[in-house]
Amino acid sequence: MEKQASQFGKAPGQSVAVVIVAAGRGERAGQADGPKQYRRIGSRAVIAWTLQAFLDHPRIGEIVVAIHPDDHELFRAAAGALAERVTVVNGGTTRQESTRLALLALRDHAPMSVLIHDAVRPFIEASMIDRVIDGIGADHGSLPALPVSDTLKREADDGTILETVTRSGLHAAQTPQGFAYNPILAAHQRAHEEGRGDFTDDAAIAEWADIPVRIVLGSPDNVKLTWARDIEMADQRLTPRGAGFPDVRTGNGYDVHSFGPGDHVTLCGVEIPHDKQLTGHSDADVGLHALTDALLATCGAGDIGTHFPPSDPQWKGAASRIFLEHAASIVRSHGGRIANADVTLICEAPRIGPHRAAMTDALANMLGIASERISVKATTNERLGFVGREEGIAAIATASVVYPGELPE
Repeated sequence: MEKQASQFGKAPGQSVAVVIVAAGRGERAGQADGPKQYRRIGSRAVIAWTLQAFLDHPRIGEIVVAIHPDDHELFRAAAGALAERVTVVNGGTTRQESTRLALLALRDHAPMSVLIHDAVRPFIEASMIDRVIDGIGADHGSLPALPVSDTLKREADDGTILETVTRSGLHAAQTPQGFAYNPILAAHQRAHEEGRGDFTDDAAIAEWADIPVRIVLGSPDNVKLTWARDIEMADQRLTPRGAGFPDVRTGNGYDVHSFGPGDHVTLCGVEIPHDKQLTGHSDADVGLHALTDALLATCGAGDIGTHFPPSDPQWKGAASRIFLEHAASIVRSHGGRIANADVTLICEAPRIGPHRAAMTDALANMLGIASERISVKATTNERLGFVGREEGIAAIATASVVYPGELPE
């Protein structure tokens, strides 16, 4: 173990420690320029961005980095002065073994909690670190994750689709994953002693060891750099573009549904008691329909009817969050990052104000963005037109999305 100086000086058991796993070879990203954690994005190596995020966080204590035994010079060159502020240990042949060895290196510090993070997730945000830390309990861990928005298919042996897998309740796991230190170390030690080396992340080991793990909201920006294209896009994100114009696009959407008999309306994903309901092929959520069109407009992907035609019986009564999450996944498949979503509901009734916070939270969950990037507003039509006669509800939505590259001349 290579012990570097530590500036923290915190009492044992009183800090949140961090394990950063950086011993992989990164074959999927290619080896021409070395392991991906040492590739440069922007002005510094991937691992330096990752280290800086944790070293700058006021709640973080000791940091242990597990690296490949052959990479000590690479690490020192990549981390620069940051290398003097962390402890470095040799990792093992698997991510699981590297994590165990790094956890063992923390025993003398006896931290109360530990975060375990992939070195190749350099865009970790301070707010997300806080969410993971706050989610850790004495008897349970904390896992940042995002709801799966893509349609999932299971492949048959002959390469055809065997079945469509329901995505209800499915989440894509991220790091850092947080745990009380002693239980997760014991779980890793037990797995090692029993010859179990097949766990894909630390939450899986915790589950195996009967440690409950609770989900907290992850971040779409917290991407794992796996492929060469990921590293190229990360470099584009961090490299100044001089006087170029960023590729920021804005889309608008409009929708309207009439009232029919019923006892509630669904608006922006929230059911609101009412003496009528909106009619439509799906759940007639005008807010989500308008926002779906706004997102699709930012990358020229048609409109909601293109992807979910009302003539298709499978969408009868469907929850409109399916449409919005699909639009968000299309945006992200084009490399887009949703910067802002704004929805205006136009109705005489029901009252929107008491439900605005719930709508904002629902939209944040569907889009995978922070709630402060979402606005839900309402206005009446001053008793004019079909809205004024309370025959229906309309919605206008605007979405801003930032795409890779620059605005062409």
